[in-house]
Formats: sequence, C-alpha cells, structure tokens
Amino acid sequence: MHSIPFLQQKLEKEFSSLHFGHEPRQLYEPMDYMLTLAGKRLRPLFVLIGCELFGGDYSKAMDAAIGIELFHNFTLLHDDIMDNATKRRNQPAVHVKWNTNVAILSGDALFVKACERMTMVDDTLLRKVLSLFYKTSIEVCEGQQLDMDYEQLNEISPEEYTAMITLKTAVLLACSLTTGSLIAGASEKDAEKIYEFGKNIGIAFQIQDDLLDAYGEHYKVGKKPGGDIIEGKKTFLFSETCCLLEGKEHLDFVNLYNNRTLQPEEKTLRVKQIFDKAGVVEATRKAIHSYFEKGFEHLKSLNLNPSAAMELKLFCEKLLNRDH
Repeated sequence: MHSIPFLQQKLEKEFSSLHFGHEPRQLYEPMDYMLTLAGKRLRPLFVLIGCELFGGDYSKAMDAAIGIELFHNFTLLHDDIMDNATKRRNQPAVHVKWNTNVAILSGDALFVKACERMTMVDDTLLRKVLSLFYKTSIEVCEGQQLDMDYEQLNEISPEEYTAMITLKTAVLLACSLTTGSLIAGASEKDAEKIYEFGKNIGIAFQIQDDLLDAYGEHYKVGKKPGGDIIEGKKTFLFSETCCLLEGKEHLDFVNLYNNRTLQPEEKTLRVKQIFDKAGVVEATRKAIHSYFEKGFEHLKSLNLNPSAAMELKLFCEKLLNRDH
C-alpha cells in the first residue's frame, strides 16, 4: 500500500486541476469556490485507502473518490442554507457570498457532477458501487432531517443522537472505505467489515467535532466558539449531560440550553460550567475511545497487510487527538 501522505498528494493534484465550467458564472463559480474551502478531504482519501488496503490500484478508485467528495460538498452547501450558517471553514458560505437561489442550484449541479464521476467506475463494479452510493445518499438526507427535527425538541437521548450522526456523517465515511474495497475486489464479507470500521470511526470523529466546537480553539476550528451551544444544537455533550443530571438541575440545564434570548457569551459560559460540573468532557472522551476501539476490532478481523492496517490506525488516532 502507498503511504497516506502519497495518496493525499495525488488527491490534491486531482482537485487542484478540477474546474466545472465558465458560463453561467453564477452556477459554476460557487462550485469551484466550495472546492477551495477544502477540509481534510477524508472521504476521498478513505476511498483510495480502502482500495489499496485490499491490494487494488488507487488510480482506479480516483473517480469514485472525487465523486464522493463532490457529493459531500453538495451536502455542506445545502446544509449551510438549512442551518443559516454564515461561515464555512472560516470563509463566507455560498448562500452569503452569492445568494440562496444560487447556492441551491450550484448544490444541485454538484450532486449531478458527483453522480457523473461515480458512473466512471468499471462497468463490472458499477451496480455494486452505485447501489451503495445511492443508499448512502438517502441515509445522509435522513440524518439531516433528523438533525432538523431534533432542533424542535427540548432534549434527545444519546441513543437518538448517535442514530442521527450515524446517518448524517458516519455512513459516508463507511461508504468511502467500502467503495474503495469494492473497486479492489474485496469479498462481500470483507466489505461489510471495512464498512463497520468506517461507520464507528465516523461516529467517533463526529463526537470529537462536538467536543471541539465547545472546547477547541476557535481560530483553529474555523468557526465561532460554542456555536452549537449558542444555537441550541443537540450534540453528544448536550444529550449526555441530560443523562447525567437529575431533577431541578436537569430541567434548569435543558431550559438554559434551549434559551435563545441570552447573550451568546453568557450562555456559552454557563452551559460549559454545567458541562464541567457534570463531568461530560470525560464521558465524551470515553465515548470517542469506545467507538474507535469498536471500529478497530473490525479492522483487526480483516486479513490485511499489518503495516498498512497500523498506518491507518495511527492516522485515525492522530485525527481523534487533534485540537481543531
């Protein structure tokens, strides 16, 4: 297997040369702009890793990797509209830089471009790959709807929260690894195992993001500190704190968290004081570790090159220990 830095370089070369069109400018410029707001490009990287883990050639998985990243950016573009988010990776969101109608249409075009790329997979594998891709696409939509539904509720359980992020976030990481494995010719049983690894790692990553939103350094995270708290978004920290508190403390916390009239700084401070008192940071870290270990058990059950599996594990550990 090629090293992860090597695969990252190959991805960046592909994305740096990727442009969608010139006219109409207000359709294509926002699409190009979204790609300049690059994050870690985990999903396309996981496609290539999934392929090479099972002895495949990463270049044969490149189109699928690009397709999944375009799909991911499509979801981010539309999510920003639904969430009324003004920033995306510390830059103006598309619907702010242009307008909502432009953002919707550019997002639609990104989805079409994603599907085009996915159809470039070898014909003998196309049905399997597309079936997984479309199944995952619907699940991501289901997760986003649950996220919006939960915003209308006073509280949710950790189990409900985990079910939501599994759909909204984790299944796309699982799909990425599995897509790569299918292109490499992995068996159905091995594809299921790598899927479970990706799903559990994806859950761990999202819970880590929740922790960083509240406690990360905002200039590194790229958004306002405590944004989830200010907006009253239902996160792992919130749902876990609801379980840790009882009686009046529980009711007072739920009312505080759902309060939309407090000054942002005051609300963030008070909520984090309750988080600290309840010990939710430690509980959150334990949950992250638990999902990581559960995922790694699936990885260990595969007959993979030991050095390649260890490189992937160390890479994921580094991501889970990040501060932004």
